[in-house]
Amino acid sequence: MQTLKVSSESDPGATAGAIANGIRECGTAEIQVIGPRAVNQAVKAIAIARGYLAASAVDLYCVPSFTSIMVAEGEQEKTAIHFSVRTRHGVYAAKAEEPEIPSEL
Repeated sequence: MQTLKVSSESDPGATAGAIANGIRECGTAEIQVIGPRAVNQAVKAIAIARGYLAASAVDLYCVPSFTSIMVAEGEQEKTAIHFSVRTRHGVYAAKAEEPEIPSEL
């Protein structure tokens, strides 16, 4: 899953849909934001996505962390907040690879 970049003008409902789809497909969603208004939009989107997935008995949680990013070529680094959104019970977690069975048995 690619990292979702949320801005202060992002639609929380649309972002929530992208988060829910990421959870269904990969078991996790990654969100990156810069600035307090973008954090607000991202947190709203996570709350809405939690509601979207509640009908499927999936509970979400997020782990925030700081990261440094380069916004444009030649500019200095900026500090961003990274939200890692995961399922509490691993319902959509990526399946472990099954061992390969030789075909010559």
